Amino acid sequence: MKLDRWTRRATLLLAALTVMLSGCTTYVTSRVTAFSDWSSSDATRTYAFTRTAAQQNNLEQATYEQLVADELATHAFRRVDAAEARYLVGLTYSTRAGTVTVSEPVYANPWAGPFPGYWGRPFDPWGPYGPFPAGYVNQNYPVSVHTLGIRFTERATGKEVYNVTARTSTDEPSLVGAMPYLARSALDAFPLNNGTVRTVRIPLDKNGGASNEVPGSAVPGAPPVKAPAAAPVGAAQTVQ
Repeated sequence: MKLDRWTRRATLLLAALTVMLSGCTTYVTSRVTAFSDWSSSDATRTYAFTRTAAQQNNLEQATYEQLVADELATHAFRRVDAAEARYLVGLTYSTRAGTVTVSEPVYANPWAGPFPGYWGRPFDPWGPYGPFPAGYVNQNYPVSVHTLGIRFTERATGKEVYNVTARTSTDEPSLVGAMPYLARSALDAFPLNNGTVRTVRIPLDKNGGASNEVPGSAVPGAPPVKAPAAAPVGAAQTVQ
């Protein structure tokens, strides 16, 4: 009988953990900051990319421009020759080393307690020792912080009309893997109001690519998190 109670308890514990972990979605989370003097009546959304001297004849630059161009197309922008463009679009991007502090749960032994044979109260199948964290500890991990800036100027006047920056952190040091998510996050809900600061989360599909499930979703006030690696269930993260 005692063995049956332990078997039943273990079965319910595994079932609960399965429910907790199933359906969890991994996200790339970016902090987006925008400054805007965008006209609400702009009917001509034609643009051309502009490059610095260091960005000329640069395959990496061309690759990132195509990613941004794909996102701009979703907002009715059309790429044309520079002489015909209403807007000139410039890109800046960088990667730096950073640290992420993860508050990780510490779980108590669900089998421990003063009454090892105690099964639980009515309507309380876990008893007093359920699968919940007993506390949290902070762990520091190295990350790479990737940043993309997109700047719009009017070709005719040289006036800056929109400047947006997206930043994300990941355990992958290569910028190229983060760039599709940065481009989508930076231009999500374009154009943002002047001085907007928001957090955008983009889900990954099972193959690690950008998911089409949700184009982008703002999370007001949420801090940036490590991406694309999934955080432990219940963990909170702070990027430095």
